[in-house]
Amino acid sequence: MKPTLSVIIITKNEEHDIRDCLESVTWADEVIVLDSGSTDNTLKITSEYTDKAYSSVDWQGFGIQKNRALAYAASDWVLSLDADERVSDALRQEIQKAIQSENIFIFKLPRLSSYCGKFIRHSGWWPDYVPRLFKRGEASFSDDLVHERLVFEGDANKLTAPLVHITYKDLNEVIVKINHYSSLGANNSYQKGKRGSLASAIIHGIWAFIRTYIFRAGFLDGAEGFMLAISNAETTYYRYLKLFYLSK
Repeated sequence: MKPTLSVIIITKNEEHDIRDCLESVTWADEVIVLDSGSTDNTLKITSEYTDKAYSSVDWQGFGIQKNRALAYAASDWVLSLDADERVSDALRQEIQKAIQSENIFIFKLPRLSSYCGKFIRHSGWWPDYVPRLFKRGEASFSDDLVHERLVFEGDANKLTAPLVHITYKDLNEVIVKINHYSSLGANNSYQKGKRGSLASAIIHGIWAFIRTYIFRAGFLDGAEGFMLAISNAETTYYRYLKLFYLSK
């Protein structure tokens, strides 16, 4: 019997991204969307592509929300996507072949991300392998508030075609996400018992820039590589600074 595939996506106010995401997975056996209280047209657009849209407004973090979406999946295999990601044609073909595997249960996808309109080929962003395709029952997500991980045993095989990630569309979005992710990261660290200081914020912020721009060759990504290194440094700096204030 041909193996089946469920796609799971969590959303909140994703009207600018969700259509392209859903359009890229119309070939899947089922598409599950778990929304956490959208006030825009996310659910209206979603209804054009799937009748398996659910709601869970009790937000406890990305990991828990993805596990809730996973619980709705009924197919043999699961592909987890974010609303700003798209499955390329080449990746679709690879996925359809991969799920026929009888002894490999986890696959990593190389993610190609854009920053202010440019696809980044260095800066630690490529190839950004993310484990997203797995046989149902063989993996679940960590309970982290942010930067959740797929938890599984054994090794994951790598696919070669890219998962396209349309992130940081412009500088306004960069600034919004710096604030958002630094807050989530600070809260996540605080819940794990970590504490911050002004000195740690400065040191980690500087190191984030050096690591991105120099050691991960961000300078090869041109102006956007420099901008990305700065925004990485800012996110890190504010994460530790916010952790410092949570610790007081």
